[in-house]
Amino acid sequence: MAPQDIQAPKGRLILPQVQVLRDLLDNKAIPVTVTLDNLDLGLEMLNNKPDLIITDSQVFKLVHSKIDDNVPLTSFSIIMAREKGDLKEFVQGAKEIRNLKSGDKVLIAEACTHHQLKGDIAREKLPTWLKSIEENIVVDNFSGKDFPENLKEYKLVIHCGSCMFNRAEVMSRIESCRAAGVSITNFGIAIAEINGILDRVTRPFNIQGY
Repeated sequence: MAPQDIQAPKGRLILPQVQVLRDLLDNKAIPVTVTLDNLDLGLEMLNNKPDLIITDSQVFKLVHSKIDDNVPLTSFSIIMAREKGDLKEFVQGAKEIRNLKSGDKVLIAEACTHHQLKGDIAREKLPTWLKSIEENIVVDNFSGKDFPENLKEYKLVIHCGSCMFNRAEVMSRIESCRAAGVSITNFGIAIAEINGILDRVTRPFNIQGY
């Protein structure tokens, strides 16, 4: 499920969607890709329920409401988290969202640099969703190779899917957070936790003991 909103590049899919589609094709799966407005029609056209629905994390809540609970659901961002980082640690880190208190600082980090557009996920949507849980938090944004040395001042780090980073770069940032005693999670996992569907969207990966 690949919504083509204002943030989507003209004439092409975003890199996580391309990478996931290529992997599905390489593994002889049969991917069916639709935009949000064609989700219902796409499901109706299938003779059988899909084995997995992969969506953009930003529309988790809507997609979750439209499909049966027994249909596996996850997102491109969460797949990137599993591929590039430590999925179990990201899931544990997301639990810190519910513990945010007034004055706590949250770091939102992106691997790439890009021009901010209206409705930007890192600078508008995520901060707004986080502040619906605790209004008086402080949100800092970093992008590209910029990453603060003093992580101890943060309660939580929320990182993008890191499609522009390799696994070593992501794990280096995770290790920095571990050394500072700071929880770290990923955009998609954080959004799922905020929407109360974290268990459902990590179920396809059979994570135990978190």
